[in-house]
Amino acid sequence: MASLPNYRPQQMSLGPLEQEILNIIWDLEGATVKEVHERILSDPNRELAYTSVTTVLKRLSQKGWLTCNDRHKIHSWTACLTREQANALKSFDQLNQFLNISNPDLVVAFADNLDQTSLDKLDAISQRLKALRVARGE
Repeated sequence: MASLPNYRPQQMSLGPLEQEILNIIWDLEGATVKEVHERILSDPNRELAYTSVTTVLKRLSQKGWLTCNDRHKIHSWTACLTREQANALKSFDQLNQFLNISNPDLVVAFADNLDQTSLDKLDAISQRLKALRVARGE
């Protein structure tokens, strides 16, 4: 079973260009500014300044999504989390936001309108939660 990573970026929200560049870093398993810039410009309909890529990479680093390795005066950027870890954190945040703003009656009303497959998933989640709590002695 997947668990939440211990590390968490300082800021979870990302803009569209930040998300695109983070995806490139994940795809390439680390990259330089030049490699990211070339990947973006491989789409003939795209224009983006090299300095803009540098700015976004620095912003992603400040937000805690990337680290910069400086080897031989060449900056190489790597992700602090895997794509799977990031998706788990985002899902966890979305679930918490939903539960924090929703009262139980609203959650039940939403669940009542789900299709059978989704209801089966909710039942499976409930059973797994019960099993985990029993295993922990709760």
